[in-house]
Amino acid sequence: MKQSKLWVLFYLTIVGSLFSGYLSATKLITKTCAFNESCPYFIGYPACWYGFGMFFIMLIAVVFGLRRVISEYAVRMTLTIVSSLGILFAGYLLVPEINRLLEPGNLGYTLGLPTCAYGLVFFIIIFIFSIKKN
Repeated sequence: MKQSKLWVLFYLTIVGSLFSGYLSATKLITKTCAFNESCPYFIGYPACWYGFGMFFIMLIAVVFGLRRVISEYAVRMTLTIVSSLGILFAGYLLVPEINRLLEPGNLGYTLGLPTCAYGLVFFIIIFIFSIKKN
C-alpha cells in the first residue's frame, strides 16, 4: 500500500473518529443526541458509540501502518473487515431514519441527512480504498 494512500486513509479515519467522537461525547455529557436527531440504540447503547469504536480501530490500524508497526496486509484486512461491519451497521440504522424523513410534517435533519448516512459514506470510501491494491 502506498504511503500516499495510507495518508488519505489516515485523514478519512481521523474525520470519522472526530465526527463520531463528537456525537458520542455529546450523548455522554448532555444525555441528548447532537443535531436534534433521534438517537438510535443498538444492544442498549447509542449507535454513535459503536461508530466511534469502529473508526478509532481503523485509525489505529492506519497509524500503525504508517509507522510500519504492522504489515500492509494487516492494515488492509483490518480496514476491510471493520469498514464492512460499519457499512452493514450504518446501513441498518439508516433505513428507519430514511422512513422517518419521508413522513409528512417532518422538518428534516440539521445536516440535511441523518448522521448515520455520513458515517455510511465514510465507511464505503474507506472500504473501497482498502480493497484496491494500489
